[in-house]
Amino acid sequence: MSSDADKPKGFFQRRPLRRALKNWLERHRHPFNFWIHLAGIPLALTGVVLFFALPWSQWYWGVAAFVGGYVLQYIGHRVEGNDLGEWAGIKRLLGMPYVGIAKSEARSAEREAERAEREARSAERGE
Repeated sequence: MSSDADKPKGFFQRRPLRRALKNWLERHRHPFNFWIHLAGIPLALTGVVLFFALPWSQWYWGVAAFVGGYVLQYIGHRVEGNDLGEWAGIKRLLGMPYVGIAKSEARSAEREAERAEREARSAERGE
């Protein structure tokens, strides 16, 4: 039996990493977008590290890696049909329309929910 002392408190109670991962996975449902992000994100982060770690005469390697990683992510979001996370946040702050989840993916999720609901109703009727 767990007591109140065993339960996580404050920051850990809200599970922000789990919520952030769920949000990220929701916006990266297309397989191409998902896999290209697995290459683009580390490349962009490596670019930041290289920019500060390499001698000043070789700064362009860091910038090239950062831009290359970001371009890969941009391509993935174009394929999926939604805005990049950073741009969606900026547009939201400015009150501009943005695409958080691609319409085709949202529609397929709605269809899945409707199908599950029909199956549950037919199971209740004993069909």
